[in-house]
Amino acid sequence: MKKKASQNDLVLAYIRAYGSITTLEAFRDLGITRLSARIYDLSRAGHKFKREMIAGKNRFGDKVYFSRYSLEKSMK
Repeated sequence: MKKKASQNDLVLAYIRAYGSITTLEAFRDLGITRLSARIYDLSRAGHKFKREMIAGKNRFGDKVYFSRYSLEKSMK
């Protein structure tokens, strides 16, 4: 039986495939509702993330802010 990928594995694979991830993308594409918790876990495991604050509008037209996470480029 094949082992199911963990949420942390899914987040890393998504960022590597698409360059970054937001909470909405994590929920919509991966079914993950607590992206910040997965980023925390991955950070504790040694991964380095860049966090960019993005301004947008919600469905009511109000200004909102959300985070976009990407992996930091290694200096190798």
